[in-house]
Amino acid sequence: MNTFGFDLTSYLSDLEFLVNIDSGSYDREGVCKISGFFAAEFAKLGWSSREVHVHDDLAPCLEVFSPGCGDTIDYLLLAHADTVFPKGTAAERPFSTKDGRAYGPGVMDMKSGALFALYLARAYHTAGKVPPSICVAVNSHEEIGSRHARSWIEDLARRTRRALVLEPARSNGDLVIARKGSCRYTFTFNGKAAHSGVDPQNGASAINELAHWTLELHKLTDFVQGMNLNVGLIEGGTSVNAVADAARAELDVRISTQEQADAVRRRIDELQSSPSTAGVTVDVSGGMTRPPMPASEANRDLATVFDEAALGLGMKIGWQHTGGGSDGNFTAALGVPTVDGVGPVGGAAHSRDEYLEIASISERFALLMAVVGKSNQN
Repeated sequence: MNTFGFDLTSYLSDLEFLVNIDSGSYDREGVCKISGFFAAEFAKLGWSSREVHVHDDLAPCLEVFSPGCGDTIDYLLLAHADTVFPKGTAAERPFSTKDGRAYGPGVMDMKSGALFALYLARAYHTAGKVPPSICVAVNSHEEIGSRHARSWIEDLARRTRRALVLEPARSNGDLVIARKGSCRYTFTFNGKAAHSGVDPQNGASAINELAHWTLELHKLTDFVQGMNLNVGLIEGGTSVNAVADAARAELDVRISTQEQADAVRRRIDELQSSPSTAGVTVDVSGGMTRPPMPASEANRDLATVFDEAALGLGMKIGWQHTGGGSDGNFTAALGVPTVDGVGPVGGAAHSRDEYLEIASISERFALLMAVVGKSNQN
């Protein structure tokens, strides 16, 4: 297999450095250290970078361009610098390797994939070849929904021919051709307090209405059609012997189509306009956070490029639809051919058992290089 001069020892050393930096989404200093590393290393190769400030409370995002990259981007490589882990995790369980696997916070989600972008640039530089027009977009807060980075990513996507998301491949090695979209809603129930033993008839239970909403919304779940709803957080009341005058719930929605998102919103509006509990009103906030990433014809065509490249390398790859979202949802929703899960193979994301299959690193990097080279010839 042609590994394009890939140096696994150097890669693991760089990965250890990155994993041992805490970079939770709200850890501005840590995220800046990660993006600063990439900016400095890309600069050595003649690639230009720019910080993109999206919110005062968050670290800036980073965009990096290959030499000579013009208005049209051949490849948008999507990565993120943040993890889900709190400050102190890297010191508690730093980067380690055992039995063919690498461990540590963010080792597969997604510091290993982000590092692929740098090694791709190094491979072109070492070979003395001119890369296609590439933009590497390093999001600072993907793990909390990319709310403030969305417009930046979409602006880049509108200039882009193909988007490759460097999130990890699935634990069985599959890449991702489709992802569900997501919506988040917060419901605030406003009732009337009363003594539950003396005069409950004078109260209006916010919790009663919350329970009604939960049951009604969960009825919309349809696993066959790829739609699921979950009221995952609730709170309410002040005392067991008082009719609750206030309650709150948060709803997570996963949808496969825009029509499903619209159906959920219609049902929410119906419930809000006709409360089942007299005297209770409901305030609603939220909406769609990520559009669906469908297995569109454009995505399937790009997947075929991966299949052909894998065949040429003696590899066999599979494809999955998954419920989790990524920044690829934004590019795919704009019609940009998008493939996700282009990073190395790993599993147990967002847990202390998160791991990376070391044996997959070289071959998945070779696949990325082959795809970029193959597509660039078309």
